Amino acid sequence: METSKGSFFLRKITATFITTAFISILFIIIIFNEGFEFEYNPGNQFIGWFLVYAMYAGVIVLIYGNVVSIAVEYLQRKMFQQNDWLYVLILGFFGLGIGLIFQEITAAIYGMIAAIIYGFFDKWIYRRNKQGKKIKLFWLIPIASIVLSWGYLELTSPPMPPFTKEDALSRANSSTNGFPDTVGQLEGTIGDYQVIRETSVEEIEEEVYVVTFTEHRTKDMETDTAKLSYKVDRHSLILNSNDKDVNP
Repeated sequence: METSKGSFFLRKITATFITTAFISILFIIIIFNEGFEFEYNPGNQFIGWFLVYAMYAGVIVLIYGNVVSIAVEYLQRKMFQQNDWLYVLILGFFGLGIGLIFQEITAAIYGMIAAIIYGFFDKWIYRRNKQGKKIKLFWLIPIASIVLSWGYLELTSPPMPPFTKEDALSRANSSTNGFPDTVGQLEGTIGDYQVIRETSVEEIEEEVYVVTFTEHRTKDMETDTAKLSYKVDRHSLILNSNDKDVNP
């Protein structure tokens, strides 16, 4: 028997954490086996997907899994105290429950796997508690596995190609109409206006650019000029200035 309620709840939370980490990594391995979503920075993709899966799986294990495990553990103490394998087997059966309710066989199988993992580690931690042994490794190993997986994927990722002026221009030009797709000018007529539209790019920091769209409108020897510029880098497109409407 455990000596306190604190060790009981710590055991359940630890089993929840291990199960959530393991099943989330399993989901990622299955999905990434078909290829990463992007070629670069797969470690960051790994962490992002891990957080998504852990959020959903963690809630299910924390609520449904723990309620079932506490109920089954109570029955074990009354009816089959020495048969930990039966405790794990019963948890595996209840792990099928949510998937079967929604008639999702795959979800039911994953649920059973998660329940068996939970039951196995729950009983392992229980025995270590009885022997007065520490359980820090049950937290450290999943965390270390996640960190090492992220590090390995990032280190083996091919380097990203340079973000060039052409890349910045292509991104910024998608927000405008009628301007040159490359650095330069276009001339034309809109109504009574003689119009010159110019595109320019300036690098202000390493791989950070200001893309400017300038429009000169001439009518009856009078010229009006409007400018619109964006600050562009690999990850963002930010409006830098908008002097006037560039689309008369």
